[in-house]
Amino acid sequence: MLLKNAKIYTMEDKIYDKGFLLIEKGKIRLLGEMSEIPNDYNGRIIDLEGKTIYPGFIDAHTHLGLFENGLTFEGDDGNEDSEPSMPNLRTIDAINPMDKSFKEAVQAGITTAVVSPGSANPIGGQIIAIKTVGYCVDDMVLKDLVGIKFALGENPKTVYNEKNQTPVTRMATASIIREQLSKAKKYYNDRKIAEKSPSSNDMPEYDAKCEALIPLLERKVQAHFHAHRADDIFTAIRISKEYCLDYVIVHGTEGHLIAERLSKENAKVFVGPILTYRSKPELANLTPSLPSILSSVGIETAITTDHPETPIQYLMLCVAIAIREGMNEYEALKAITINPAKMCGIDNRVGSIKIGKDADLVVFESSAFNLFSKPVMVLCNGEIIN
Repeated sequence: MLLKNAKIYTMEDKIYDKGFLLIEKGKIRLLGEMSEIPNDYNGRIIDLEGKTIYPGFIDAHTHLGLFENGLTFEGDDGNEDSEPSMPNLRTIDAINPMDKSFKEAVQAGITTAVVSPGSANPIGGQIIAIKTVGYCVDDMVLKDLVGIKFALGENPKTVYNEKNQTPVTRMATASIIREQLSKAKKYYNDRKIAEKSPSSNDMPEYDAKCEALIPLLERKVQAHFHAHRADDIFTAIRISKEYCLDYVIVHGTEGHLIAERLSKENAKVFVGPILTYRSKPELANLTPSLPSILSSVGIETAITTDHPETPIQYLMLCVAIAIREGMNEYEALKAITINPAKMCGIDNRVGSIKIGKDADLVVFESSAFNLFSKPVMVLCNGEIIN
């Protein structure tokens, strides 16, 4: 398939005012100016005169398919709150891709979602990146382990206070995280020592929780810290430094109050939801200007919906609000394309329009920032879906 005559935002520091791209076997094979179209091409051609092509949008923090539309307990599978440390839980085992929200995501041009456990537990489980198209989640996996979910602040306190068990303070929440990370570190070191002496009987007894944290300790995956309040954000940074973790701050609601310090720390922040109400005390300082403020001081920023807190189909509305509050348009576009792709380690396949990457594309009549327009075409893996 060859798409031509379109304005193309590659998100690779190149915009084609009138360009083409060639799709083959679900990947982008060629792209360039109209004058560079291969003369010998005789396949399907779609003329997109006057239209604009963007990379498929990415929502970097969601609970898509974990909290289902119209259901309560029966469809709520995001929080296993029977104990506070559950790093071995795999999100893939709870996602229902038949949930209507997947279709709504695609219709909005969102072709990739990063799906995370909820924030009931100090350690909630494993995070996955999936395409939003499909009916069997195994076929939709983009990256099976993006990171491990951690939660600080009010959520773990509230959940376990009601159960009359630890943690009921921020101290206990941090302590549970440290204890589990320390156990995993010792387990990992003992295992490495035993592997050097295959004849010994010193291999530690298998521990699913410690095993799940080994990729984190090896910095192969990230720690995603749910943190709204400034002090909780600093606790996330403190723990990450203690255990040498590659971390991302999720939500970062009070990040605008500490933006300069976050910049010095080279922190990465998934901002959102900004299209919501102040439903709990730690959201008292919620402001829609957060993405603009963080971006303006050079903090790597992604805009997210935290679906279903804000329904995933309103991701572009969140972007428009961020722009209204002062965020540069191109930086806002990066916040739902190349930024989250890089931040989640999936930029080898998605997040920009580049030869060799997945042909995940969204086409608008003119601009994606026009809230009166919907995508006229959405492609995922080179297939026209919408």
